[in-house]
Amino acid sequence: KSLWQSAKSSSRHADDSETSPRIVQLLGTNANELAEAAVWQQSKGAQIIDLNMGCPAKKVCDVAAGSALLAHPKLVETIFKEVVKAVTIPVTVKIRTGSSADNKNALEIAQLAEQNGLATITIHGRTRTDKFRGNAEYDTIKAVKQAVQFPVIANGDICSPKQAEFVLKYTGSDGIMIGRAAQGYPWIFREIAYYLSTGKQHKKPCASEYKTTMIKHIKGIHQLYGEHLGVRISRKHIGWYSQHLTQGVELRKAFNQLNNPCEQIDLIGQYFAKNNL
Repeated sequence: KSLWQSAKSSSRHADDSETSPRIVQLLGTNANELAEAAVWQQSKGAQIIDLNMGCPAKKVCDVAAGSALLAHPKLVETIFKEVVKAVTIPVTVKIRTGSSADNKNALEIAQLAEQNGLATITIHGRTRTDKFRGNAEYDTIKAVKQAVQFPVIANGDICSPKQAEFVLKYTGSDGIMIGRAAQGYPWIFREIAYYLSTGKQHKKPCASEYKTTMIKHIKGIHQLYGEHLGVRISRKHIGWYSQHLTQGVELRKAFNQLNNPCEQIDLIGQYFAKNNL
């Protein structure tokens, strides 16, 4: 409870000015507290509540949250019941294929979700113990899709339009979720949408679009989190953008030394001017 009422978490609540649908993801292990948090988020404008049962991070799993919950189906069911009962908006869940290779119970969790009124389920094609090692597998997602009636969304290693097309066809899923591939490259969404509708590759963003998007993004982070947190959170985002840019390492290193919002924005402009982009 103290976590979702902290200054940082409070800044992340839904806002009526944001683009719909406004989806808020909750993380925790206590069914009553998650239900209370869901009610609070709905009161702030959330239109969908998503339950995080897929995060493999050590700090999350050490407190039995995220993908650690997959090893406790009864608790998972209790959480589903309490959160769905507490709000009048759709509740969804994101999971992994299981807690380990020996316990791939995504189908069991999906059936519990469907039976308890969740609107949809997203499945990442790795187990908790896999973290992000190896390749995502889609057989489990395909099996779940064939066994349930509510929408199933596939996730994991979808980093190109052709991979998106393959995953959709192979699993029969109702949609796909993009994660790491969008970090520093938000254009992945339009490229996939364009390819799926036309069969053609969308043109890559030009330098001007990179610059405009990066500045808008970083200004948005500053505005949302404030100067103290904003300048720090911005660093990881520039790190991701820099992976797609010429002399990106130089930009990342210089950006990480700055502690002022205006200086961060100025540096982005200077980078593109210096490299004649």
